[in-house]
Amino acid sequence: MMMTALIALIRKDLILFLVDRRALLLNLVMPILLGAFFGFVTGGKDTKDAAKIEIAVISQDNHVISQKILKGLKDEPTLLVKELPLEEAKALVLKGKLNMAVLIPERFGEHAGGALFGGKEKPELAIFYDPSQTAVLAMVKGMLTQQVMQSVSAEMFNGKSGSNFVDQTLQDLEEVDMSNKGAGELHDFLGSLKKFQLSQQAGKDVGAASSSAVANANAGLSMPFVTKDQVMTAGDPITNKYNGYAHSFAGMSVQFILFMAIDAGIGILLARRQGLWSRLLAAPVGLNTVLIARALSCALIACFLMCFIFLVAVLVFKVQIAGSLPGFIAVVISFSLMAASFGLLIAAFGKTPEAARGISVFATLIMVMLSGAWMPSFMFPQWLQTATLVVPTRWAVDGLDAMTWRGLGLDAALPAVGVQLAFTVFFGVIALWRFRRG
Repeated sequence: MMMTALIALIRKDLILFLVDRRALLLNLVMPILLGAFFGFVTGGKDTKDAAKIEIAVISQDNHVISQKILKGLKDEPTLLVKELPLEEAKALVLKGKLNMAVLIPERFGEHAGGALFGGKEKPELAIFYDPSQTAVLAMVKGMLTQQVMQSVSAEMFNGKSGSNFVDQTLQDLEEVDMSNKGAGELHDFLGSLKKFQLSQQAGKDVGAASSSAVANANAGLSMPFVTKDQVMTAGDPITNKYNGYAHSFAGMSVQFILFMAIDAGIGILLARRQGLWSRLLAAPVGLNTVLIARALSCALIACFLMCFIFLVAVLVFKVQIAGSLPGFIAVVISFSLMAASFGLLIAAFGKTPEAARGISVFATLIMVMLSGAWMPSFMFPQWLQTATLVVPTRWAVDGLDAMTWRGLGLDAALPAVGVQLAFTVFFGVIALWRFRRG
């Protein structure tokens, strides 16, 4: 008898959900649209060009070193360099239209060359940056350092201004006391450098045999290593590439299914206000049966919604269930049950539809934010990354990531499934106790 009533109540909830086409479309379309938007912003399916860092360079120096620095920055694949007047560049950075602006002042090239060997005062490169772009500032300063060192050393070793500088410095050293150890060592070093410059100049006329050595000298000091980047995903890294849509669809589906579960919980309070509970409880149907039926129908709807959302993600946005398919199904089911019990918990403590809605919006937004659905969890402070492990939605998002783009096996899904089922029982027991007490 109880099982018959339970099935009838679940069937009633499913029919009511399918009849409400506006709510059905909202719960299906909104996660897909937002998932597509966030996935596109965060890189999509690794097919579009990476977003470039927009900077301005204000060059007030016509020295060959400064011109080489400017050209090197323009050749950087991760930078989009604009040459602008100083005041215009500063205004754009102030408004957030540019990440930063780099000022190359007058006589920078001449002074930089002198500072490399001569111990003279180092010239300054002024950088005007957006205070929200401190991470980008470090990246650009690294690339700027590389270009400055390469351009200055190339010119000083093999350029005309470098040769002139060595000649002038040697002439100045002849006029000082050569018994000074530092002056003598510098004189010997610059003398050897002068011989190197003359040999390279002579090598330009030898022919192709020495063209490689001349080219290396012209290049200046460069990085003495290269990196080999290897993506770490399970399976074939060529076919199983990172797809930004996978994470965004996981986050948005978690968010909207939580909102749907809250609506289901608030529906219980509305039914109680309208007297429908009194009619049900007058029949041989217990309170636990009514609540459990509501939770199970909500979980079934959540499973359907998540499966449909990820079906669109697979067919349209090329998301792959690269990990364990049984693991993916287990994560979906466990999250659906957890969301349903969370909806009951909100209804149990809200008491009225209005109060429950106010509590639920705050609680849901906090849970979604801490899960990494909006902002990847690795961007959190380390203490917050650890603290969010007590949030069930964090395990849901991590579990879906593991089964999609990470390509991990069933063993990686089991912790996420276990934690969510534990929260399901915890939320459900408290909700039933609260309802019975009320």
